Amino acid sequence: MATTSALSSLSSLSLHTPTSRITSSRPTISFSFLKRPTTLTPLKATSSSDQSETIFFEDQNPEITANAVFDPPSPPEGFVPAPYFDEGADETEAEIATAYEELYGPAYSGESMLGKDVNVMDSKMKKGGGGIGGQKPKKEKIRDGFEERVVQVRRVTKVVKGGKQLKFRAIVVVGDKQGNVGVGCAKAKEVVAAVQKSAIDARRNIVQVPMTKYLTFPHRSEGDYGAAKVMLRPASPGTGVIAGGAVRIVLEMAGVENALGKQLGSNNALNNARATLAAVQQMRQFKDVALERGIPMEELWK
Repeated sequence: MATTSALSSLSSLSLHTPTSRITSSRPTISFSFLKRPTTLTPLKATSSSDQSETIFFEDQNPEITANAVFDPPSPPEGFVPAPYFDEGADETEAEIATAYEELYGPAYSGESMLGKDVNVMDSKMKKGGGGIGGQKPKKEKIRDGFEERVVQVRRVTKVVKGGKQLKFRAIVVVGDKQGNVGVGCAKAKEVVAAVQKSAIDARRNIVQVPMTKYLTFPHRSEGDYGAAKVMLRPASPGTGVIAGGAVRIVLEMAGVENALGKQLGSNNALNNARATLAAVQQMRQFKDVALERGIPMEELWK
């Protein structure tokens, strides 16, 4: 009896949980559409509270959307539709090059002012495998019409914190024996690499030597570089190049066959070679002087 009375008392109890209503500070707007409308107009607006709002729309012209027919305008007379990108023949390389030149100008021909290929100055290397044992790739021999003459190779050292660094310095003169000559100097850990680097440096410093039809200088000249001083004099045909040291090598590589030269001052090979180039750069042809003065060449000897 006690158990029955307890169950009856519990059944009479009802647990009620208080409901909590959370409202946001911003008003929420909900939309409901009856159909896909063409013209939407607000039909009814109700608000359950100050924080929410409901707006209804209805379709005013359902027949227009159901019976709509797409009728584009007819193309004009003589209209030709544009072809697709994957139709037609492929463009040739000549057409592509012509279009590129129209946009960006003429392409680089690879010819320098001297008529030689300037890409050889980069000393392009063969991009083959290193070979067994990680050997260094061989460099191509430069073929641009210039001959090379090694003037001097010296062993130089640099004193650093850990000791001395041994390198080789090479002086190379390049020329085509047609009036163009250059002097280069570079260092490397190996003799061959030093000669190659100095040859590239010489090609970057080409100087044009003025000469007459007898392959000699048009007039006297003197040049100095550092403590070295060089004197150059023209000579009659058949004389040959009478000079010594680096001056003789520079004149021979330039193509001069009749000239007199003398070293005054220091005996340093690099300074004497560069002094020779300085003396050559001071020379001018007779036609250039006559053009500057505005007189014919015949009046220069009056």
